[in-house]
Amino acid sequence: MKFGRFPLFATLVVVVAILVMIGLGVWQLQRRGEKEATLALVAANPAKPAISFPWTPPVPDELLFRRSSLHCLDVVAWQTEAGRAADGSVGYRYIAHCSTGAEGPGALVAMGVAKQPDLKPSWDGGNVGGWISEEPDHRTLLSRFVGNAPPLRPMLIAERAPNGLKPVAPPAVDDVPNNHLAYAVQWFLFAAVAALIYALALRRRTLSPGGSS
Repeated sequence: MKFGRFPLFATLVVVVAILVMIGLGVWQLQRRGEKEATLALVAANPAKPAISFPWTPPVPDELLFRRSSLHCLDVVAWQTEAGRAADGSVGYRYIAHCSTGAEGPGALVAMGVAKQPDLKPSWDGGNVGGWISEEPDHRTLLSRFVGNAPPLRPMLIAERAPNGLKPVAPPAVDDVPNNHLAYAVQWFLFAAVAALIYALALRRRTLSPGGSS
């Protein structure tokens, strides 16, 4: 279908797509303001009194990085992730999957950092204190965008490490991603590129021998 020199349907589709991308960019800018307020709250949390460990996700912002403790009855499994030690060195972070009772929810505890990815830590449970954090985020960007990603489980970052491991770096605000400005710029660029490509396509169509004049 044509309307004057423009293909009406294709133009409407492109315009709607551009408006959606601009809307997503504006939404990311709004999220940036919300995230900055959250970071200010989280930055003050480590200095607050210790609280009970939150056993179920998600971790509220007012609890993130607060001091806490738990009792690990037994280490069911170990998980390794890239991590940073308190002395600034990098390596593999050893996360204990703990049982907390016959019907307990279980708990994750980041116990320490080592250079080797295949150590067998000697720690088999007990009382551990540290800071409330979240498990490593392996969710896809698409799942988070559409809103069907499961919430991250609470994880305790142990203040002290067992023999053979270095203490994990204490949580810091820099650990909380704040990419909303970059995402906003990307959406605005996508909108601009889409508009430019469509304008060039229209121009080429108009100048072609079989195009509208």
